[in-house]
Amino acid sequence: MADGVGMMETVFTPEENARAFRDALGCFATGVTVVTTQTSEGPMGFTANSFAAVSLDPPLVLWSPAKSSSRFHHYAGARHYAIHVLDRDHAGWMQRFARGGEGFHGLSHEVNAEGVPVIHGALARFDCAQHATHEGGDHLIVVGRVLRAAHRDGTPLVFSRGQYGTFNPGI
Repeated sequence: MADGVGMMETVFTPEENARAFRDALGCFATGVTVVTTQTSEGPMGFTANSFAAVSLDPPLVLWSPAKSSSRFHHYAGARHYAIHVLDRDHAGWMQRFARGGEGFHGLSHEVNAEGVPVIHGALARFDCAQHATHEGGDHLIVVGRVLRAAHRDGTPLVFSRGQYGTFNPGI
């Protein structure tokens, strides 16, 4: 049945089946971002798909770094950061800023008014000041007040069910 009506669904509690819980979360397609900040060790980036709009007035967005990340402490205390939304041509950025990636080494970037490294060419960018943080289990929910935003035309990079792809408009 192509429309999904009448298809059986598996019902479970996340505590009894963690893998099924992850698979269910994977059904929600997300964009892919790189969050950057300046640290005492230099410019740093973090690949994240846990990004969402919170409010238009005031302009707030959120993202959620994993507490198990080796870069977590840099982001938990960052007063300013930039969130770069990736397009399909930036799959290399995603790997560059993932665990074990080369980060900013050899990558052209500038620094914004708050001293945060920014990478030009992202599909969208949000320059943020930390507004609030909230405990979120094994992640920290970081809410940022958007100081500046920029965007351009392009095709977003999308993550769903453990794979990366693009959005196909017109359905």
